Amino acid sequence: MVLKNLIVGVFVIMLLSGCAQNVALLGPAYTLAASGNIYQAGFTYGSNELVTRATGKSTVQNIKEVLASKKKDTEFEKLVKKNIEETRKKLKLSNQ
Repeated sequence: MVLKNLIVGVFVIMLLSGCAQNVALLGPAYTLAASGNIYQAGFTYGSNELVTRATGKSTVQNIKEVLASKKKDTEFEKLVKKNIEETRKKLKLSNQ
């Protein structure tokens, strides 16, 4: 329990320090702490780095670009965007 509090405290300090480099490790570190699966945490970090190096944008920036409205969205794209927005709303309600 003490180790968990220490880890959470260190990550909160890194998050509040404003260093973007440290924030990139926050997701995989949380995965490692929550599940204990080092392979999953390593895969998460590695895939994020791969996407960033290949596209020059972060994963979040790529998702925002995909979800941006276009003039000619197909029906399938409209359905996917609608489902993503509904899921986001549900997740926000469950986190409160």
